[in-house]
Amino acid sequence: MIQHAAPSPIPSVLCDSPCTLCPRQCRADRSSQAGFCGVTSTPRAARAALHAWEEPCISGPEWEPGGSGTVFFSGCTLRCCFCQNHKISRDNFGRELTSDNLADIFLRLQEQGAHNINLVTATQFLPSILPALDKVRHKLSIPIVYNSGGYERVPVVQALKDYVDIWLPDLKYFDSRLAWELSQAGDYFEAASAAITQMTVQTGPPVFEEHTCTQPELAGRRFSLMTRGVIIRHLVLPGHRDDSIALLRWIHSHLDPDCFLLSLMSQYTPALPNPRHPELNRRLTSYEYDKVVEEAIRLGLTRGYMQKKSSAREEYTPPFGLEGLEHI
Repeated sequence: MIQHAAPSPIPSVLCDSPCTLCPRQCRADRSSQAGFCGVTSTPRAARAALHAWEEPCISGPEWEPGGSGTVFFSGCTLRCCFCQNHKISRDNFGRELTSDNLADIFLRLQEQGAHNINLVTATQFLPSILPALDKVRHKLSIPIVYNSGGYERVPVVQALKDYVDIWLPDLKYFDSRLAWELSQAGDYFEAASAAITQMTVQTGPPVFEEHTCTQPELAGRRFSLMTRGVIIRHLVLPGHRDDSIALLRWIHSHLDPDCFLLSLMSQYTPALPNPRHPELNRRLTSYEYDKVVEEAIRLGLTRGYMQKKSSAREEYTPPFGLEGLEHI
């Protein structure tokens, strides 16, 4: 059972007016206008429901009830041209919420059997999310997961030390030109590598909790859930396996191997036509993914997860129809 720290004053770095929450530091007055992220300071989410498709130590096994209690927030600090969640990241689909609404959502997800509270793309709304967590943290016995594109500021990561138990960042690109072309973030690697390094320092080695299956027909079967730690995700993109391999070599050279798990994903599915980058209009080949996995094994980066090629399916992108938000 998770014991959350007592509420403390929200650090001044977590301010959205003028906004400096993400590495872009666009300095928009988001009380009255949208920032680069596309949204104002009013929280907005498109889904708050149990999710079965995170890593097994986050969602739990498929045969066990529950799942990750995901809250998918609208807007995004990146502009990934291949985004599979573009309905919420670019079109900003979602329902406006208050901090009280969010607090109720967190408790309801726990009551539904969520293994954790999973904040998906939450950076732009931190000034409202943290008060919501403060209201209910004494009632929450499950971990808080921070699920992001990895494009974070180190001071913000530090400010979340007493709030976040599990970090689930992407590490998308090594090459700055590729990051600019695909996500309009030429400083992506500089920012993400520093932020992820800080995440591993803050959490230390991963911590797991053993559970026994609740279903009578599977009595005695056990599984592990993460309660603290870092899982670094990397989505291998069609035509860019060399950049993936460069990232793996950086991870091997710069991060403590005992302080993270690696999740290599093959699930890329074309979401939008991309005339400027035609390689992204197809799915990943087995050859491309296998070459990246082979390099990870060669480097000894074997703690974590890899996906089957069949993982490139649309079902990994949840439907965004305001599930869990209908009555707000």
